[in-house]
Amino acid sequence: MATNDTIADMLTRIRNATMARHKTTEVPATKMTRSIAQVLKDEGFIADYQEDGEGIKRRLVLSLKYKGKGQRPIITKLKRVSKPGFRVYSSCKDLPRVLGGIGIAIVSTPNGIMTDRQARQSGVGGEVLCYIW
Repeated sequence: MATNDTIADMLTRIRNATMARHKTTEVPATKMTRSIAQVLKDEGFIADYQEDGEGIKRRLVLSLKYKGKGQRPIITKLKRVSKPGFRVYSSCKDLPRVLGGIGIAIVSTPNGIMTDRQARQSGVGGEVLCYIW
């Protein structure tokens, strides 16, 4: 199935998998989804990710994290900010703080995909892709 917005597709698959308490979920593998998965792993929102398949059938398998006896998901909410029809850009001074620093904003900068904190430290702005908390 072809999709125009791979980021929104990835976030929706993660949201649906956490609501259904799945251990893993699969997303199409692109440079952007790999970078976002790496940021999520570095920030502790997912346990790990692996790449499966060959060629056009290449997929990322994300291992989701849960906490406590009730198996509450680590990721409680995902929100797509910049969309294909409405891009949202921000300078390093104006980058949003998600829930006062509890969550993260994933930003596409000239130096690559990074969190809002990393972008502020590097002194670069960019396109605000999504919020995760």
